[in-house]
Amino acid sequence: MSARPTFHGIFRGGVFIASMALGGCTLAPRYEQPVAPVQPQYEHTDVASAAVPVAQVAGEIGWKEFFPDPELQALLARALVNNRDLRIATLNVEAARAQYRIQRAELMPAIDAQGSSTNARVPASLSQTGESELGRTYSAGFGVSAFELDLFGRVRSLRRAALEDYFRLEETRTAAQLVLVSEVANAWLTLIADRQLLALARETHDSQRKSYDLTKLRFDSGVSSEIDLHRSETSWREAEVDIAQQTRRVAQDRNALALLVGEPLPPEVADGARPFEAQTFAKTLPAGLPAELLVRRPDVRAAEHALKAANADIGAARAAFFPSIELTGFYGQASNDLSALFQSGHTAWSFTPQVHLPIFSGGANLAGLDLANVRKRIEIAHYEQSIQIAFREVADALVTRSTLDDQLRAQEALTRASDLGYKLADTRYRGGVDSYLSALIAQRDFYTAQRQLIVTRLAGAVNLVQLYTTLGGGWKE
Repeated sequence: MSARPTFHGIFRGGVFIASMALGGCTLAPRYEQPVAPVQPQYEHTDVASAAVPVAQVAGEIGWKEFFPDPELQALLARALVNNRDLRIATLNVEAARAQYRIQRAELMPAIDAQGSSTNARVPASLSQTGESELGRTYSAGFGVSAFELDLFGRVRSLRRAALEDYFRLEETRTAAQLVLVSEVANAWLTLIADRQLLALARETHDSQRKSYDLTKLRFDSGVSSEIDLHRSETSWREAEVDIAQQTRRVAQDRNALALLVGEPLPPEVADGARPFEAQTFAKTLPAGLPAELLVRRPDVRAAEHALKAANADIGAARAAFFPSIELTGFYGQASNDLSALFQSGHTAWSFTPQVHLPIFSGGANLAGLDLANVRKRIEIAHYEQSIQIAFREVADALVTRSTLDDQLRAQEALTRASDLGYKLADTRYRGGVDSYLSALIAQRDFYTAQRQLIVTRLAGAVNLVQLYTTLGGGWKE
């Protein structure tokens, strides 16, 4: 007596075939990291002092360590929680993670509980008995619908692409966090600088008002000329204009910082209690080699994950040229009487494998493979471009760093000289030795030098933040 095939035997055979399919390889080309299209080292790397251990690269310095000011730390912590751009980036990562789980589930068969009722009426003209017939069929059980055996790795390639896309968005979120840290720090520094400029404008205004009062007194006494009086009033009014402008800038700076932080700011934020001179940013950052940017910079890593996803898509496009096998099965109970559905003797099963062999598709499969290859070349260009941009940003920051210290020292010396010149000219004017024009010119030179000193200090602080960020720091904590 020949053995009859059973559903269990067929199912075990299907599981065996499926396990073989799951253990197979894909048709995706082997991934090779493109060569970085940049120079092997930076220029102006003398700022990478040996005072900092080589292992302590920027990417390993947390923002709490780099920004020790407690007020700035509080702003950064609040921004990382409340900033909407970062929140959107985080939600995009969660969406990509869910999409990957959906794609991964395609590797396993979906088993569903199924129940059905079929009712059909056969007219007398078609009935074998010559009379109309009414038939009913009931079934209940478990079924697998159109499960694809991944013999050539199409589903696995799509899963790999979804995984790399998830990694890409995760790195993009990290890059968004890095940018947010630098933007909050720069906005905070700018607010401090503009408040210092506002205080300077008010101080100059008070000084010019006193100078105007003195000039008017001298004019009334016949000592000073009318032109000296008008020049003095012009300086006074110019200081009023500067106060209005700086007041507006401070308000706009607060609005920009509040947007980054994601919530209203207390009025005492960046009130000038901690000027630039009091900041203790890490003054020395080892630049390292350009190749290290490939692992430090999240935007570069994100571009590489996009390239890997495009590489996996080629495997899916290649698999479309080969046969695909789909399995559909059912195991349960069937009867033409609902009351007898679950009685013995009504076991039913079906097993339906289907093979799809592409013969003619109008060139769609070939065009799909061409498209996948073109997209990979596009992602290669994006990856190389991201490396070049990262290299340029670091190089620019290093060039700026190499000249700002000299510029700051020169500006401080210029400010001291302008201060002495103004005091001397003002003394000579008050003593009647020299005209008011000399004192006015010296005062304007001193005011300009003071403003430029604040701007130069701001540029130095912003450059340190830029160098820290472009070297891959700011994502820890």
